[in-house]
Amino acid sequence: MEDLVFAIIVFIFGIMIGSFLNVLIYRIPKGENIAFPASHCQSCLTPLKWYHNIPIFSWLFLRGKCGFCGEKISIQYPIIEFITGLIAIALFYKLGLNWQLPIVFIVFSLLFALVMIDFKYMAVPDNLNYLALAFALIQPNYLDAIINALIAGGSIAILRIILTKILKKEAMGEGDIPVIATMGALLGFPLFFVALFLSALLAMLPSLLARDKMVPFVPFLAMGTFIVYIFDTQALELLQWVIYG
Repeated sequence: MEDLVFAIIVFIFGIMIGSFLNVLIYRIPKGENIAFPASHCQSCLTPLKWYHNIPIFSWLFLRGKCGFCGEKISIQYPIIEFITGLIAIALFYKLGLNWQLPIVFIVFSLLFALVMIDFKYMAVPDNLNYLALAFALIQPNYLDAIINALIAGGSIAILRIILTKILKKEAMGEGDIPVIATMGALLGFPLFFVALFLSALLAMLPSLLARDKMVPFVPFLAMGTFIVYIFDTQALELLQWVIYG
């Protein structure tokens, strides 16, 4: 019962952060200040009341419409809030209530914001990217996290340069490198390789369907990282089975 109460509190905190992620996702690609002006309707520009900003519930109460002009509000907002709440709960059951929980939650929240921005704009803002990496380095063994980040990011950066010269076109976006460094810091080795392989698998079908169109890779890197982080024990067991049979 106590765990359930904590899980509900964590979920509420998660959806509140999800509401802030909506601000980041909307404003940062446009170069807007994330604090000013205050939240407002994107259609009529009327400042919102405090009760218009309650995560998920305000959207449901307003039936997905602005309380002033009646214009539709994208369902993206409550979905992002809900998913962020689920991320918080998953990490709570993985880590428990300790100092690492908010740190790791911030990392995955920032990665989630990067995922949405990359999907929509095919861009990866450096400020969010490097902030996620900075928080990912805050580990009990922070020196190991730094070394792992340098090895992961550095090796992929070198591979990117080689492939770009061979293919005579960009083999990977520059914004992917800090995300990969974040993966190294969070997961260490050999879990990093498992997450990278899983990310490539997840990206395979969309890449085939897209044909000649560019497919953002950050969403698949983030998904692979989250899955392996939550199921790290199972991932290691699978890796051992693959290697040793």
